[in-house]
Amino acid sequence: MPISERLALLGSGVFARNDQRKQVYQRRWQAAAPSGEPLPPLLDLSLGSTDLQPPAVALDAIAAGLNRPESASYCLHGATRPFREAVAGWAGRRFGVAVDPDREVLLLVGSQEGTAHLPLAVLNPGDPALLLDPYYPSHLGGLQLASARPVLLPLDADRGWRPDFDQLASAEWDALKLMVLGFPHNPTATTGEQLWLDQAVQRALRHDIVLAHDNPYVDLALDGEAPALLRNPAWRQCGIEFFSFSKSWCLGGYRLAFAIGAEWLITALRQLKGVVDFNQSLALQAGAIAALEQAPEWPQQLREVYRERRDRMAAALEAQGWPVRLPSMALYLWLQLPEVARRRGLNSETFAAALLEGTGVCLTPGHGFGPAGEGWQRLALVHPAAELEASAERIGAWLRQL
Repeated sequence: MPISERLALLGSGVFARNDQRKQVYQRRWQAAAPSGEPLPPLLDLSLGSTDLQPPAVALDAIAAGLNRPESASYCLHGATRPFREAVAGWAGRRFGVAVDPDREVLLLVGSQEGTAHLPLAVLNPGDPALLLDPYYPSHLGGLQLASARPVLLPLDADRGWRPDFDQLASAEWDALKLMVLGFPHNPTATTGEQLWLDQAVQRALRHDIVLAHDNPYVDLALDGEAPALLRNPAWRQCGIEFFSFSKSWCLGGYRLAFAIGAEWLITALRQLKGVVDFNQSLALQAGAIAALEQAPEWPQQLREVYRERRDRMAAALEAQGWPVRLPSMALYLWLQLPEVARRRGLNSETFAAALLEGTGVCLTPGHGFGPAGEGWQRLALVHPAAELEASAERIGAWLRQL
């Protein structure tokens, strides 16, 4: 049976390929257990899906909401108003900005949903759109679904991953219709600076470009304060910003997120969402409201946990001969392939596959985040520090065998 060219262009995706490899390894491990073969259990460090738990007040609110009959009903946009009011209150406390809950806030089924759908709402087929390289996969996927033309802006480790907007000529800026940024940055785990975002706003205003800022890690900067589009007074003229409960409040599996942006962009994205989906249960929204209003300190607790994990895992890998650039954002290490792997001719994908097969430790190959990610691995700090250190020993022993 035929499939669309668009679907073929999307490909399998780096997380799907990793998932297949993990399933193969799990079957090997299960088969080896009865025979006593020394095969270590899978340690999945490939996804930013934390082992840390959400605040109890959020889970209690969800549990209480499940007993209400309306929580089992479809939820249309009008019923999300309490959630949107809570978001507006959070934005006022967090950024000191007044936000209209009716015109400038939209509930999302995870921030990936918003970033993937936005291009369908603002671009025509063939329109050029700027992406950072490396990028988060849904940023490219959204452009491909919209049949847009990606224009990549490579980030350089030697520049501290700072975007060099002068890489594009003025004519290229004039042609752009959308610019997708995200700082703190995934996968490089760079917090970034407000100046970078302010420079992007200036470009967007000058060249009439929509600026989309993906900001699920706004509360997880370990060094300095995270940038935000809402901190720039011109956000209503050109921009939309995406936030998530997955990282700050450990609610990734509940698929709760929101966008704050210019009224015309929120309206366009809302119109698109109205065609393709409804919203999450009111019970889940009650948990999100409780997180915003009753657990504002939760991200601070997470940062201290991630800081310890970052420092201990970086030291453990260094001790095994794998140099680490210490990141300024929680949750990830962005690791250049070890010299021995490069000598062996391994690229990011073949290295990740061989590492999983040889050690049971699963990382995400950098190529899955764009051409500039080739030669790198993303490691998620989503297990206790002692387990991370043990995984470093596994990795070090395997590297020595290479």
